[in-house]
Amino acid sequence: MQPGGARTGPERGRGKRTRTAAHAARSLGIKVPTVAATFWVVKILTTGMGETASDYLAKTLGPIVAGGIGAVGLGAMLWLQLRAPRYRVWNYWLAIVMVSVFGTMAADVVHVVAGIPYSVSTVAFALILAGILAAWYASESTLSIHSVRTRRRERFYWATVLATFALGTAAGDLTAGSLHLGYLTAGLLFTALILMPALAYRFLGLNAVAAFWWAYILTRPLGASFADWMGVSPGRGGLGWGTGPVTLALLVPIAVLLVKLAVSGSDTPRDEAPGAAPEATQPLPMAQTAAERG
Repeated sequence: MQPGGARTGPERGRGKRTRTAAHAARSLGIKVPTVAATFWVVKILTTGMGETASDYLAKTLGPIVAGGIGAVGLGAMLWLQLRAPRYRVWNYWLAIVMVSVFGTMAADVVHVVAGIPYSVSTVAFALILAGILAAWYASESTLSIHSVRTRRRERFYWATVLATFALGTAAGDLTAGSLHLGYLTAGLLFTALILMPALAYRFLGLNAVAAFWWAYILTRPLGASFADWMGVSPGRGGLGWGTGPVTLALLVPIAVLLVKLAVSGSDTPRDEAPGAAPEATQPLPMAQTAAERG
């Protein structure tokens, strides 16, 4: 700095770059939807659809070709999502659909191709998820999805989502297959388990962010177990409807709900007030509070 407080050329350049970076971070809108009942319905439907779609593609095209298609589709949808300046219904949920399909493929390849038992892959994916969450929190001091308004936080978010899908797939197959509970029993079990974080949040004061991620992880084995039950043959304890028809049947309500959300904008997040800390002003309940709705 020169005498009298005037900044030199390099100092002015650094200050301008800092202000530009800060402005870019502030101008990025929240990149995830508002958490309400429709969020959970669509999420569970996409997990079931991803399970049966992955199985259908692997059976029809082979695991390698299907995996390649899934990887390309996931990369394309994530590219569109990451480029968007704020939450957009189709960008976000199509990325979730492809994460669901590819996450299933990743877990299945580990078991079918590599021969790793589901008990081992479940523990491995759980450790990977814990590592991602620990790194996210160490970097950002929050795991709230309502603070996902910077590029770095969004990358942490999608890494976490992908890990939850792989973990949920392995845990669901472990429960239904390796533990011999069957798909219907496993689905009912996970239905009971997913109610626990909501009840713990409501009556025991469980942290809202912890309740969210607990429930989010369980949506995967919940949706996949019921989808498998509908799709697999009676000899495997299912209804025998076929993975292809079940995939199409689940796509219909998903598409209807997404059109409704796109038209109504009901899940579009409200940006935080200027100068407020996102994680402080945007709690993460299992559903919207009355104040947020009204």
